Amino acid sequence: MKTLKLSLAAVAFGLMSFTSVSVVESATVKMANASSIVWKSETIDVGEIPQGTPKPIEFSFKNTGTKSVLITNVKPSCGCTTSDYTKEAIAPGKMGYVKASYNAAAAGAFTKTITVTTNAEETPKVLTFKGTVVAKS
Repeated sequence: MKTLKLSLAAVAFGLMSFTSVSVVESATVKMANASSIVWKSETIDVGEIPQGTPKPIEFSFKNTGTKSVLITNVKPSCGCTTSDYTKEAIAPGKMGYVKASYNAAAAGAFTKTITVTTNAEETPKVLTFKGTVVAKS
């Protein structure tokens, strides 16, 4: 009987030790997935812009990781916005950019987004710019 109790206690302690190991592994995985891109700003307010005048906007970022970062896709939210971006790999410690040009054709307030996909992040980054187009008098 005493042997049975000791065996059950040993199994219980053994199972408890597996639980603490999985928590440590989970924290390690989350830290490994941390982004190596630091954006100067993820939202830009361009203020008031005149109707009929394209407005250039630039988002810049720094590669704070240990490996080169490559932008694989940049997609504006609508056809009224064109985009450009750093095409070559961005070395660790260097800066890259995503540029947009908004066609301010319609008067009124606007909020637009640009979705940026890189090899450094699993989830694409959504950058936002907003402002108000002032009608010509």
